[in-house]
Amino acid sequence: MKKLVIDGLSLTLKDVKGVARDDVKVSLSSLARERCKESARWIEEKVREGTPIYGVNTGFGSKENVRIPDDEIEKLQRNLILSHSAGVGNIVERDIVRAMMLLRANTLSIGYSGVRPSLIDTILSLLNNDIYPSVPEKGSVGASGDLCPLSHLALLLIGEGEAFCKGRRMKADKVLREIGISPLTLAPKEGLALINGNQFSTAIGALTLYDFESVFASALISSSLAFEALLGHRDVFNRSYLNARPHNDVLEVSESILKLIQESNLVGSDNSHIQDGYSLRCIPQVYGTVLSSARWVKQIFQNELNSATDNPLIFSSAGKAISGGNFHGEPLSVAMDLLGIVMANLGNIIERQIARLLFSHLSKGLPSFLAKREGVESGYMLAQYTAAALVSENKVLSHPASVDSIPTSEGQEDYVSMAPIAARKASEILKNIKTIIAIELLCAAEAIDIRTKGDYSLLGKGTHIAQNLIREDIPPLSTDRIISEDIKAMESLLDRDFSPQVLYFRL
Repeated sequence: MKKLVIDGLSLTLKDVKGVARDDVKVSLSSLARERCKESARWIEEKVREGTPIYGVNTGFGSKENVRIPDDEIEKLQRNLILSHSAGVGNIVERDIVRAMMLLRANTLSIGYSGVRPSLIDTILSLLNNDIYPSVPEKGSVGASGDLCPLSHLALLLIGEGEAFCKGRRMKADKVLREIGISPLTLAPKEGLALINGNQFSTAIGALTLYDFESVFASALISSSLAFEALLGHRDVFNRSYLNARPHNDVLEVSESILKLIQESNLVGSDNSHIQDGYSLRCIPQVYGTVLSSARWVKQIFQNELNSATDNPLIFSSAGKAISGGNFHGEPLSVAMDLLGIVMANLGNIIERQIARLLFSHLSKGLPSFLAKREGVESGYMLAQYTAAALVSENKVLSHPASVDSIPTSEGQEDYVSMAPIAARKASEILKNIKTIIAIELLCAAEAIDIRTKGDYSLLGKGTHIAQNLIREDIPPLSTDRIISEDIKAMESLLDRDFSPQVLYFRL
């Protein structure tokens, strides 16, 4: 079985997905183990010397100047976890919690957090045994990181709260007994190191971004099929024309679609219109902007996966514990807001393409709603309603969370990021986008059948493959039927990610 060795420096989005969803086993590198030992020893020395270090022998937040007696330092860390476990709402999905655990272990392994290697080993042992904490989704403002959800994660390590063991929800202490792991007694700073970071937001964002790659590739395929079914004009993808405004991602989108519609007999066959509507004509510009934005977001997340985000950070070689704001979720919040906005824009243009396929005055000769018996049958009429509902929901969800802030901790933490809200919104937008793409594929495939009468040799090289793959799972609309079942069937095809069979594409 494939294994991952973490060192705090080289984690990728693909690694996160592998552990979160494919149960890849994880271990700690020997180099990271030594870095952590050195950092933890430095903390122990400073505690013995009585040196004040934030969150180690002082209070937290607005209580930073309260000195903690030596005999209560251990209690301080445990109390921190208990008191900060204030989450509410639905329980977070398994893959997100597993991603959180991996990301927290990875950031601790960088060696700036002052934790013992045994703490990281415990997290990884739980991961490898498919044991993960019950984490409520709401309660973090992304300020000192995701304090609330990470506290619920940390509860499991000290034998408190609830956890899932191979799908069963049970008391954490019982889970630990069953697998022979003793609850941890947290050493100085370890409670703070466990929760002072943004791994909840990062986990949601990383998995959303990973999924977006295949969704965007599917959007290129669905829009290519729609473009072909609507007899679009090929000149909108002309390289000389696009080079007059040379955005690289616009050109890449154009080249991808040209490969899909290569040798099509339908594209450009309409001589009655000089130019197409914007939702067809502006595909390169809109989709190219989505692509360039997603690539910027990916850079932010690649940095974040391997960053030390707790406070203070321990620089033992320099003899310093430095307090700052590496935990702040602003980079993630802005990035996920941007991803949500461009995904919503993608949904908007796709819904307009769907409307063109279904509205007879826009479709260049296709029957209303692609129905076989107009009036008696409604065809895919309501599929467009569903797409319209989803894009409108996305417009609400795409309002940026990062422009909001609210003071916490008696004003000490007076500017917060709302990163987890931005991440959760983007995740929901992506789910809606996937359904909108599924609807477009349904409608485009039906329109293609009407245009070609089943002769798919008239299609482009890539769209021909896509049409065949669709028809292997979903038959043509010979008469009215339950449309939600068609949508589910198409979503299942998207879940299997058929895009590599049609189009090679990477963020």
